[in-house]
Amino acid sequence: MYGKIRISGNILVKTGMHIGGSGAFAAIGAVDSPIIRDARTNLTMIPGSSLKGKMRSLLAKEFNERVVEPNEDHERITRLFGSSKKGNIKKSRLLFSDMVLKNEEELRDAGLQSMTEVKFENTIDRITAEANPRQIERAIRNSTFDFELIYEITDENENQVEEDFKVIRDGLKLLELDYLGGSGSRGYGKVAFENLKATTVFGNYDVKTLNELLTAEV
Repeated sequence: MYGKIRISGNILVKTGMHIGGSGAFAAIGAVDSPIIRDARTNLTMIPGSSLKGKMRSLLAKEFNERVVEPNEDHERITRLFGSSKKGNIKKSRLLFSDMVLKNEEELRDAGLQSMTEVKFENTIDRITAEANPRQIERAIRNSTFDFELIYEITDENENQVEEDFKVIRDGLKLLELDYLGGSGSRGYGKVAFENLKATTVFGNYDVKTLNELLTAEV
């Protein structure tokens, strides 16, 4: 059997989120830490690599018995995210997509002039009491992004699909209980996954059970 299943939905930003872009050529007086943006629209975006890396690191805490290199992750993780270990290379079963802001019009209708905010923060030197101010750009609260994963089915993993989807569900739930981007310990990057749905986009796999798994309480 060969097939592809799309997992789609929305990512709702519940607190200001910072996923950094490059500030190497910032003008004098510009924001110290800008966010990454889509080059075509200049709108805020979530790189697929950020989502993939965060999900994998959280699942490693759940499944690994100790801290290991990524190629030594638990088998349930490496079969989803891949491994480049010599002699045991595994292709990722999950394909992640970059996600661009989808509700710009809604936010502007609410009176917002910009799709980002600049948060001013200070770090204080404990010895000298000297302040070190900085400006951090964030995607604003209630920003919504289209979410999409593609899961690949082959003869090798045909009997592991439901188990894999339980791991995917756990990864998404762990991320909701954690944060996406930087400065999560200071309240940044709280997100929620909404309207999750599995759809067969190639092949004829019955996704009824998979949809039940995605929406089930962990």
